[in-house]
Amino acid sequence: MASRFQAAALVAAPSCPNAIVWSDENLIAVASGHLVTILNPALLYGPKGLITLPAECEPYQIGVVKREDLLSNCLLSTCLNRDRRPCVRSVSWSPIGMAPNAGCLLAVCTTEGRVKIYRPPFCDFGSEWIEVEDISDGLYKYLENKNFGEDATEHAYVDDMPNLAPRKERKRRRVNVSGVINNDSRSSVYTNVGSFDLARGFEIRSCQLKEKNSYQIISVSKAKGKPVNKISNNCTLPVITADQYASRSAILHSLVLAWSPVLRLPSSNCPVPPNGSSICFSVLAVGGRSGKISFWRISMPECYSIEHSKISTSTVLIGLLQAHNSWITTISWAMISSDSSNPQVLLVTGSSDGSVRIWRYGQELLNSTEVELAPFSLLKEVITVNTVPISVLSIIVPVQSPHQILLAVGKGSGSFEVWICDISGSKYEKAGSYDAHDQADNIVRSWILCGSFLSDVPIPSVTPGLKSSTDLPDVFFSCLGVAVSPGNHIIAMVRSFDLDTLDHMYEARAQKAAVEFLWIGGQQIDALSGTFPEFGLEAFPDFSKKGLVSWVDNILWSLKQCEHLDKPLVVWDVIAALLAFKRSVPKYVKCIVVKWLSTLHPESQEGFSPEVILSHISKISSRRLHLLNIICRCVILSELKADQVNSKLNNLEGLCGSEEEQLDLWMVLLSNSERELRERLVSFSFSAFLCLTSHSASSFSHPGCWYPIGIAQMEQWVARNHEHIRNELKVLASEVVEHKTRIHSGEYTEEEQCSYCSASVLFDSLDSALCQGSEESVDGVCQTHKLVRCAVSMQVCPTTPLWFCKCCHRWSYRLAPECLFTMPSYPLDFKHRRKSSTVEEEISKPLCPFCGILLQRLQPEFLLSASPV
Repeated sequence: MASRFQAAALVAAPSCPNAIVWSDENLIAVASGHLVTILNPALLYGPKGLITLPAECEPYQIGVVKREDLLSNCLLSTCLNRDRRPCVRSVSWSPIGMAPNAGCLLAVCTTEGRVKIYRPPFCDFGSEWIEVEDISDGLYKYLENKNFGEDATEHAYVDDMPNLAPRKERKRRRVNVSGVINNDSRSSVYTNVGSFDLARGFEIRSCQLKEKNSYQIISVSKAKGKPVNKISNNCTLPVITADQYASRSAILHSLVLAWSPVLRLPSSNCPVPPNGSSICFSVLAVGGRSGKISFWRISMPECYSIEHSKISTSTVLIGLLQAHNSWITTISWAMISSDSSNPQVLLVTGSSDGSVRIWRYGQELLNSTEVELAPFSLLKEVITVNTVPISVLSIIVPVQSPHQILLAVGKGSGSFEVWICDISGSKYEKAGSYDAHDQADNIVRSWILCGSFLSDVPIPSVTPGLKSSTDLPDVFFSCLGVAVSPGNHIIAMVRSFDLDTLDHMYEARAQKAAVEFLWIGGQQIDALSGTFPEFGLEAFPDFSKKGLVSWVDNILWSLKQCEHLDKPLVVWDVIAALLAFKRSVPKYVKCIVVKWLSTLHPESQEGFSPEVILSHISKISSRRLHLLNIICRCVILSELKADQVNSKLNNLEGLCGSEEEQLDLWMVLLSNSERELRERLVSFSFSAFLCLTSHSASSFSHPGCWYPIGIAQMEQWVARNHEHIRNELKVLASEVVEHKTRIHSGEYTEEEQCSYCSASVLFDSLDSALCQGSEESVDGVCQTHKLVRCAVSMQVCPTTPLWFCKCCHRWSYRLAPECLFTMPSYPLDFKHRRKSSTVEEEISKPLCPFCGILLQRLQPEFLLSASPV
């Protein structure tokens, strides 16, 4: 098996399969026993996040059954439940942007069937994640109001029954459990079974009295816990049958979770978001024992904050679907249309009865108000009911075939099937069935689909960089989950240790399981490059030339995938691979980067050169410029700290071409790329400012709407770089000067004051500023304060918490408009764009205007934070 290059130990062992998931913001959640451990793969030995399940939960009061019904077949699983403490059964990350800080939410399902949603503690200064929603409570309240979907029949209640408890209790004598079953109606009592752990730690006994018989539930264990008490006289729970109790508990007992992609309410039907919530949302699907799936629409925050965590979000139950007749064991989503205004969403479900079904819904779900009628249509039952349960599903939509899906179905027997489904043509073809494992063989295998044929691809045994130097033992007996990194270059798998082979005094106490990381970027699939320049194979004696070419192809493929605007810009694994190779052969890494740069302008016949890139930089999309900046900073200039790079870039401002030629090529590329992005931001700000002068200022007052700030500082930047900016920006700047007198607001003044001493602040740098100092002096020296400037508005930032970029280390307190990150090139006619567009412009997620990655609140070193690069 391939060697791991890093690993992290876990203090609790996973108890369920599929125990590891990788988020869109590059965090890993591992379901380990009664804990959920959240890791940053870039800092495995750094801080971690935790979610600790409570030792016990209050049971839902779903009804009361007679004592003689406790041993019914339908209650057998409930009576045999012996879990001392609930464990994590399933975890699922939301899409990026669902948390108040624009990160990901984490949904957790326990073995008790409870589902809760947690957010990161970005402003709480702790490692424990914060609960934000209890899905199970919401489902219980809905079902209780609907009488659990049962017919409205009369129920008997406990307080209507005769009091069968004796007036005086005698000494309890243990008898056989069979003594509970008694056909004499005078000896039957009623007990509350409104809990999923009905008989946990308890045993049924009887007390024989002289006058009459009486039965109780008495604890027989000395463990701490609340015993099951007798039903009080004032209890008003309905008396239900054993079948009713089993049905109610099954529909409340959740097993598996899955978040949908981000969807959007249609503007035609919902011009104003309800209750002030966002029009963007994600649907959380929760499958249970009853075979039903509940769907919860969770809205994205209307605005993001790193200072306040109590940002209201809307969570609504929008549908219940009877997907199968047995337990739901796995759920997967996919969007088959890139048009977010008219999404075509697929839902694939698997069950313990061995069946797999594909469902589809469209706009009707977005506007649905009837929970009982979930607007799903069954497309196909690709696998019918059989004796082998379904354990996992994976579904993808190929970029080259947007109406086709590839479906992989894993089974409990160790085999899996691959299906190629053409949704538009209603064609469902089984590519093959493969016996990959012997149920539990503790190995990981990789496969590749070529056309309609699947073949085994070994995981490379030779990895770039150093192997793991951890002291973790290599004694595993089970693999309970595999997750793939956002760039598809690393897999993480969680495995439990064989505790019998560990030292019971030291190792076995602190090391229950481990998360291992393996490189898969060098898998030899089909080399697309053909030939590649020589880059010093002697530095990699264990690597073949074909293996190195495979790395090139896979890295270029990952960078190509990052150009899709609907994909978050997370390239940590790509950067980690390039840095690992750079330690041995920098020439090899530069060859990869140069080859990627040549794709930025493929129409050019001159080949790659700095002059070609610089002359066509205005025609490069903003997303590609963001990738260029990340590669320059994190790979080529990795020896320099971010602050050192920023200092050099500030010195480049205003220099002539002859002076720039003396600098390093990559610094010049980075400088021109960031200048191009700043010109786009300034141009759009000027255009929006001019549009604002002809409309009411109230149009920009409601949350979620972007409006320009820092116009005066942008004018000063244009004046300082007048010789280097394009003519279109100069025209916009001249128009701003003419119309600026119409707006009377402190946000457009040139004078800035220090946040500490109210002294004036001059505009002499893009990233920082020094105030002129206070009148009071210490030892004759005037005190000055160093301030930071906002990367978006160029204004001096206040003393409140700020957004921070982990790549360029810039700060922001204002967010950039959405259009900055979606520009395919520099718009040559902003005036026409201004006339043809609406006044309002949406605020994007908190993204860095120069790197495109998600901004976050800078955390202390002892607290967990994500690393997108």
